[in-house]
Amino acid sequence: MRRICGVDEAGRGPLAGPVVAAAVILDPARPIAGLADSKKLSAGKREKLAVEIRATALAWHVAEATVEEIDTINILQATLLAMQRAVAGLALTPTEVLIDGNRCPRLDLPARAIIGGDATVAEISAASILAKTVRDAGMRVLHERFPQYGFARHMGYGTAAHLAALRAHGPSPVHRRSFAPVREQLALLP
Repeated sequence: MRRICGVDEAGRGPLAGPVVAAAVILDPARPIAGLADSKKLSAGKREKLAVEIRATALAWHVAEATVEEIDTINILQATLLAMQRAVAGLALTPTEVLIDGNRCPRLDLPARAIIGGDATVAEISAASILAKTVRDAGMRVLHERFPQYGFARHMGYGTAAHLAALRAHGPSPVHRRSFAPVREQLALLP
């Protein structure tokens, strides 16, 4: 039986928090209506679909690379590492892995990168939804610890409000020190 695994990430661009990747093997006998690129769905729709994906997929796993890993090996390598971890965590071994984007992590399985796959491949759309909902939930938890940065609103992206908070409060322990706006604030510290 062919088992297609879709892989996608959330959180490559933000200035804070981990990068999260998900791997999903959907059940061809139980299609999920409404799957799409997570960025094109409302937060409420993503949450609903995430519940359905977890309930009906043959296998799924979500993994992350930490802020420390991002700062040590760079965001691209950290993203590929999170993807590797997501595939490795699956309860079933896929026959093929389809990755959103133009790069494949090192895997001991047949794998293909598909640019725009989150909009065209159901398995990748499902992975995109799980990665985004898990990362957003994690950023809301970080907001409780560091409310002054407004993570619950911008999810760590470099919005004007986030950059203003960074200038006012300096970087938190969950900010990515290798990213230019954070690095610039660190350089200003005594």
